[in-house]
Amino acid sequence: MSGAVVNLKSKETGIRREIDLSNLDFNNCPVRDMMQQIGGKWSTLMLEALSQRPYRFGELRRMIPDISQRMLTQTLRDLQRDGYIEREVFPTKPPSVEYRMTDLGRSLYGTLALLLNWAEANHDAVRGARLRFDSASV
Repeated sequence: MSGAVVNLKSKETGIRREIDLSNLDFNNCPVRDMMQQIGGKWSTLMLEALSQRPYRFGELRRMIPDISQRMLTQTLRDLQRDGYIEREVFPTKPPSVEYRMTDLGRSLYGTLALLLNWAEANHDAVRGARLRFDSASV
């Protein structure tokens, strides 16, 4: 694919990316690296919740009943590691912990919200396309 250029344009001003794929280091790709984390099954839900207000661990657990405690802990740690959220421990007995969005997380969420809105608006169309494709492939 030597010299291949992906040119993404939009009618909206300011949205244009021109990428020379032949010069990308796919082992150190910033897009893959960042999308791997925020594209996870639970990460988007956590960012969505924490964009509203800070939450304690138990509140987040009750908001998403099908997430295991282990997966919730891991997702929150991953988001904290990447700097999207922060964790504060309160000196109560027993200690309580609260999670909140950081400035970096809020800057990510501004863009992520556009994708979430697009997904909700186009979910039926994508499901319909999948059904048509699957029916034709049989």
